[in-house]
Amino acid sequence: MAKIKTKFVCTECGTESPKWMGKCPGCGEWNSMVEERETAHKAQAASRAFQTQEKPKAIIHIEGGSEPRIETRMRELNRVLGGGVVPGSLILVGGDPGIGKSTLLLQTSHELAAAGRTVLYVSGEESVRQTKMRADRLGALHERLFVLCETNVEAIGEAIEQVQPDFLVIDSIQTVYEPSVPSAPGSVAQVRECTAWFMRAAKIRGIATVLVGHVTKEGAIAGPRLLEHMVDCVLYFEGERHHSYRLLRAVKNRFGSTNEIGIFEMSEAGLREVANPSELFLSERPLGVSGSTVAASMEGTRPVLVELQALVAPTMFPSPRRMSAGIDHQRMALIIAVLEKRLGLFLQNQDAYLNVAGGVRLDEPAVDLAAAVSLASSFRDAPARPYDVIFGEVGLTGEVRAVSRAEQRVKEAAKLGFKRVIMPERSMRGWKPPEGIEIIGVGSVEEALSVALG
Repeated sequence: MAKIKTKFVCTECGTESPKWMGKCPGCGEWNSMVEERETAHKAQAASRAFQTQEKPKAIIHIEGGSEPRIETRMRELNRVLGGGVVPGSLILVGGDPGIGKSTLLLQTSHELAAAGRTVLYVSGEESVRQTKMRADRLGALHERLFVLCETNVEAIGEAIEQVQPDFLVIDSIQTVYEPSVPSAPGSVAQVRECTAWFMRAAKIRGIATVLVGHVTKEGAIAGPRLLEHMVDCVLYFEGERHHSYRLLRAVKNRFGSTNEIGIFEMSEAGLREVANPSELFLSERPLGVSGSTVAASMEGTRPVLVELQALVAPTMFPSPRRMSAGIDHQRMALIIAVLEKRLGLFLQNQDAYLNVAGGVRLDEPAVDLAAAVSLASSFRDAPARPYDVIFGEVGLTGEVRAVSRAEQRVKEAAKLGFKRVIMPERSMRGWKPPEGIEIIGVGSVEEALSVALG
């Protein structure tokens, strides 16, 4: 019998150790070392699988040109991927259980099949009949869409040889296994080896491959961190369970920008694209209520108008509470400190809550000014004008700094019928505002509050 070797591997950074340790010596994470068993047979099989017949070439002799992309009928998905699916790319899609990952990929597979592409959908969690039932509900039936219920990588390879697909979906990577690896499916060794196998198949045969990954309770994709480094693109499918809206966000993309988001709405017939997210996020906005403002944010190349809601109320505790949803908590504390120091608002005995309506998360500093106006509006109980749009970055000295792509934000506000925009005065240079909307440039938070709440 082949000698079995035991080692311990860190799930975060891949550091190997002959014995278990509570703290990884490579990355410093606690309780991240897991046991793996390796045989000589497995090592030889892996070495043979990684052999290639290609030889090194001088880079000046390699033919260039951009890869032709496979466009889907979902424009939101094309936007996140950078214009479409690149042949031979390896894409990892993660998200909470039941969020709609399988629904999104089954709809995408149907659309690609309807466009003349051959698609192989491999499910390790559902039987063929269960997948057919879901396809009937979604209307995703086509003769070029092939479905397979299999978890053995070698059997999946035989199906690939038989079908010769242009697009491959593995749902999910934690359920498949390599027979030569003596570990259970979903373990670190199995996930790493199976992902490497699909990566080789995608690169050698030019098959666009999508891997569905489970997530942990912290929201990260389960398995070793090496998994995200091996793939070309990492997408997260996000959304609240109590909302019907879903956000597809790119965390890593070798063929496009990581700042784009796609917005979908979950319905009985599957996922539906949201063409105008600004109108969606503002559909239930109350008018004439203190603490409510509209901010203009950029999500990649798309301007999005969202509602910010603030509530400032007297506290009953020695230390006031500071809570935020959709905005970084530290950024909110910074804005409150600026309001206290530069404008004299006494918020030390007030609880402050800040929320972005609709479940979207805003990361750019251009929403600072709208957040400051919302907090001051709730503290003074003075509502802002219902048809104002506010954006700008707030500095520690109370100044309002310029932001990028101000023209696109203003055009989006004018398209949705807003009458006035309060923005940094330095961002008003070099472009002409559209007709029918008033532009007010401000240089400080105090000036912005006098205009918005005066």
